[in-house]
Amino acid sequence: MNNKTKLRWGILGAARINERLMPAIVEAANAELVAIASRRPGAAAQTLAQYAPQQQQVRAYDDLNTLLDDPEVDAVYLPLSNREHAEWTLLAIEHGKHVLCEKPMALTVSDIAAIQAAALKHKVTVMEGFMYRFHPQHARVRELIDSGIIGEVRSVRSSYSFMMRPARLYRLAENVENGGGAMWDIGCYAIHSARMFFDQPAVSVTAIAKYIESGADTAASGIVDFGDGKYAHFDFSFERARRCEYELIGTKGGIKCHNVWAMPGDVPVVSWWTEAGEQGEERLAAANHFRLEIEHFSDCALNGNAPALSLDDAKANCQIIVGALQSAATGQRVKLG
Repeated sequence: MNNKTKLRWGILGAARINERLMPAIVEAANAELVAIASRRPGAAAQTLAQYAPQQQQVRAYDDLNTLLDDPEVDAVYLPLSNREHAEWTLLAIEHGKHVLCEKPMALTVSDIAAIQAAALKHKVTVMEGFMYRFHPQHARVRELIDSGIIGEVRSVRSSYSFMMRPARLYRLAENVENGGGAMWDIGCYAIHSARMFFDQPAVSVTAIAKYIESGADTAASGIVDFGDGKYAHFDFSFERARRCEYELIGTKGGIKCHNVWAMPGDVPVVSWWTEAGEQGEERLAAANHFRLEIEHFSDCALNGNAPALSLDDAKANCQIIVGALQSAATGQRVKLG
């Protein structure tokens, strides 16, 4: 048991996601922001001034390794480019830091296995950053399922999209092998949320995708087979209006989560229906899933608790993503496991 009441955080990178994560660390009851680093001269200080201007005591570094060498940093949040996640997560672990790595944890299952082994060796906490899972609306969906109101879940449909803006075009500069494109950016959400309510591992995946000249995908759809007639249908795009939802269909009815990426001021909506003609719509309390994620991870690191999202979960998600990309490239169904 750690005697500390607050986990001291450093941020490795001046990415746009800091608009959400930096205030979340500042606001979290059991966290303290102590440092941020970027390889772009002045970018760390600029990001700090933009998103946490009151945090005058936070150190801004122009070198990532300097932050890792900082003995006052207990944990790092890692929002670097997708292809760098595994490398820098391992480096942070070797420096004895706990790591919250922005999704995707890595581009291969073997890299996640290496991270898992390193975390065990160095006795640090490591988690993949799927912030949405910490919003209470998903616990409410689970409660509805457990009540038996829709019977046994037999299929899940997940849909995520937004129109790509010029400021985000860097996401399309790399090919899918190097972590570029929609699959590694929002497709991982579609697959992760589709997996959330199935207890068994996936059996196979089939997918189709649209690619651009760089080798990045801009849209894809597919089906994950969980066996016994249980399927997850995923769909995502950088070329459609904003959508972030999932729908479960069971033997007696269905449940829909209307806004998975609910922002702190948004009112989450969960609706349900049954074959008996019952239906309901619940408007839930607003919540900041970024802050809840930081508080959860900080508690795990401070008190030695296992994170809600395990590295086995990260490996399972990565396996399906890699399989879906293989299927889209070959036009063949890909068996998993």
